[in-house]
Amino acid sequence: MDGFFSKLFKDKFAKAAFIILAVLYFVIFFADFIAPYSNTYSNREMSYAPPSKIYTITPEGKLSRPYTYNYIREYEPTLMQTVFKQDRSKKYYIRLFPKAEGYKFLGIIPTHRHLFGTDCGGHLYLLGTDINGRDVFSRLLFGGRISMTVGFLSLLIVFPIGLLYGGISGYFGGFLDTIMMRFAEAVMAIPSFYLLIILAAILPSGMTSVQRFALIIIILALIGWAGFARVVRGMVLSIKNEDFVLAEKTIGASNLRIILKHILPQTTSYVIIAMTLSVPSYILAESGLSFLGLGIQQPDASWGNMLKEAQEFTNILYRPWLLSPGFLIFIAVLSFNILGDAIRDILDPKSIKRGRND
Repeated sequence: MDGFFSKLFKDKFAKAAFIILAVLYFVIFFADFIAPYSNTYSNREMSYAPPSKIYTITPEGKLSRPYTYNYIREYEPTLMQTVFKQDRSKKYYIRLFPKAEGYKFLGIIPTHRHLFGTDCGGHLYLLGTDINGRDVFSRLLFGGRISMTVGFLSLLIVFPIGLLYGGISGYFGGFLDTIMMRFAEAVMAIPSFYLLIILAAILPSGMTSVQRFALIIIILALIGWAGFARVVRGMVLSIKNEDFVLAEKTIGASNLRIILKHILPQTTSYVIIAMTLSVPSYILAESGLSFLGLGIQQPDASWGNMLKEAQEFTNILYRPWLLSPGFLIFIAVLSFNILGDAIRDILDPKSIKRGRND
């Protein structure tokens, strides 16, 4: 394992991707503590407030602790629109571990302490607010819990089904193999994204976001196993005639034991590679559904439904901070792809040789 990570970290891009993903998962895991506001926080008076400006120099030119000013919402008749101006009558210093909204740390320990915040009465919006006056930075952390975990949860269903299905099909072969592969090909022929849209559209409107999240995971898993099963089946076809498999048959080992204990473990390298490269597709699928309003519903956050607000041209032009969920989706998907390519090069050296020969 040490050798694996040493090889992985020799690739600067893979190392950067690993660090980025580690940071993302760390902050979403501790989102309740790191986020200055809760997932349900809303201040309608601060609808579409711009990011707070943080100062370290006083108006007199002296060095100071970081501080900010609250925004005042005013209507500008000349521009015929609402603008936000800073109320410079009072400074609000940024503090570490202030008391704010209560939550349960790690879902167990009740506390009111957050990583950072301002003095009592102050507002700190690192990435501005949305149409409902909710802190975008805080919602990015909470939304990441859904967008960044949907892939791994789907894999818990996809890979056991694909491994067992492909293993049985390849091991027994013959008529059973033909029937199983035709069924898998029929599943692969289903236009997955359109199916997701149809299924998500017919779900009852009264469903909670947790229920929708569970169904999205199940739907993604049930249409994603077939391609994986076909590849496993091909690998099993080449492995089942190896000497160690024939030896197990000779001593009377059951077919299920041979498949589970001796054949499928030989596919471990491919499984790890496939898992890493599959996660981005599930992240994009969930984000796409939520963006279309068919996935996670407001007020619960996911990067997809947060990005929905940025589809309006005026928001892109005047409120670019609303694009931040799209930036995180791009970074997460790119990091997974880079990491997956690096892992493939390490665990499957033949892929490098094939690439060079091509």
